[in-house]
Amino acid sequence: MRRNTSITLLSAGHACVDLYQGAVASLVPFFVAERAYSYAAVSGIVLAASLLSSVAQPVFGVLTDRWAMPWLLPVSTLLGGLGIALSGLSGSYALTLVFVAVSGLGVAAYHPESARVARLASRGSHSGMGWFSLGGNLGFAAAPLVVTAVVAAGGLRLTPLLVLPALVGAVLCLPVLRALERQKAAGARTEVAVGADDRASFVKLSLAVVCRSIVFVGLSTFLSLFATERMGGGTAAGTAALFVLYLGGAVGSVLGGTLAHRWDRVTVARRAYLIAAGSVAGVVFVPGPAMYLFVALTSAGLYVPFSLQVTLGQDYLPSRIGTASGITLGLTVSIGGLASPLIGSIADATSLRTALAPLVLMPVLSWLLFRTLPEPAVPVPPEPPVPARPDQR
Repeated sequence: MRRNTSITLLSAGHACVDLYQGAVASLVPFFVAERAYSYAAVSGIVLAASLLSSVAQPVFGVLTDRWAMPWLLPVSTLLGGLGIALSGLSGSYALTLVFVAVSGLGVAAYHPESARVARLASRGSHSGMGWFSLGGNLGFAAAPLVVTAVVAAGGLRLTPLLVLPALVGAVLCLPVLRALERQKAAGARTEVAVGADDRASFVKLSLAVVCRSIVFVGLSTFLSLFATERMGGGTAAGTAALFVLYLGGAVGSVLGGTLAHRWDRVTVARRAYLIAAGSVAGVVFVPGPAMYLFVALTSAGLYVPFSLQVTLGQDYLPSRIGTASGITLGLTVSIGGLASPLIGSIADATSLRTALAPLVLMPVLSWLLFRTLPEPAVPVPPEPPVPARPDQR
């Protein structure tokens, strides 16, 4: 199978999985409307998906560094879809938390191994990882549209229909896994050159990812409610704002890879976080429809560094690709959920605007951390030996 075909299939499968990360936030307005959950209660739902995922992803990363587990891709995809499909069936808050947590576990299992497979399939190409990340961003963007189309028609009882993308995603990854198995059986090179680990830089990068995660998940959880409150128009205004937030991620990922060819990855990410800081302030404080413009700029600013952070993490920690991928790719959307209950509690006590205002500081902290990071040297794989001519033997 050609490299581009493999990356395309992996990207499409990634879209199917990350749809379920976006689905958690997309279901929030329906939980509020149908079950009268408070801001703190819906924050707990986001936390249920995020907490288990943020703990489990580094664990799966360590496991995939020790053993290749490509079977995790279809299994974890199905698990992610099953949890969301069941989340709307029970009126029990506890069961809803359990089902969303199951989905989070599936997402956690998927990312480290899928990033390892994507690195192998793309031969370590930064642009290949960018296209792989693009799929996840498109899945996020599709989540509010898919969830609204299904749930708005018949309520939360229709969430079992949301398992369908998981079935598609599980099927799409199978040809890639078979192709890699054939390459391995044929003795073809399937590994990427490994250099020395730079653990100090990786820790700083991880902290920047955590700050980025807090602002992104905070907006993902409450932007729909905030836009509805600010703009009126029922859930349509909130769905539109969430769609813009996620869709801008697709633009940001492609733009990040393009800009990284002109400047280094660290420089591009650093400048993007400055743009994100100003844009988040615009979302929170600028009145009227201009909010949607700032949502788009925020999305681009937060997503330009997205795939760049994944490849930076892998290059800072080349002997632990699974661990690096689990943290930079997985924690990007999971650990931020740990802050959601605090944001929800502040919103219940004051207002959503007051609760979202501190998020402006998070991209600033990411920018400060990136100012201390070096651009890593990418290891170059050795050239294969050239057979000697008969007259040289």
